[in-house]
Amino acid sequence: MNNKYKKGWIFFLVCPPLIFLAVSYIVMLLWNCLLPEILGVKSITFWQAMGILVLSKILFGGFHGKFGQGMRELKEKKMRERMRELSPEEREKFKEVWRSRCESGFFNRNK
Repeated sequence: MNNKYKKGWIFFLVCPPLIFLAVSYIVMLLWNCLLPEILGVKSITFWQAMGILVLSKILFGGFHGKFGQGMRELKEKKMRERMRELSPEEREKFKEVWRSRCESGFFNRNK
């Protein structure tokens, strides 16, 4: 293996954990500088900031890796195949059903 590629793998393995540690530290600093004054909450430690970061990623960000993209593409492909199999009359009926659902949606209820 070439020495040039060894350095790339080391960078690939070391950089993500360092970024995660830096972001956790920034979360801790921001929390401790802002929230005790604004909301009257307690200051947090570095490990608590890391836990908050992981929890917020789970709750709000999810884990959308290549697997999630593959599943989304698979669902879209399946839907396109179903639409191709419909006759023109069935396709028009499908569009009408969705058009009526959209018209009676949340934003149009107040009219």
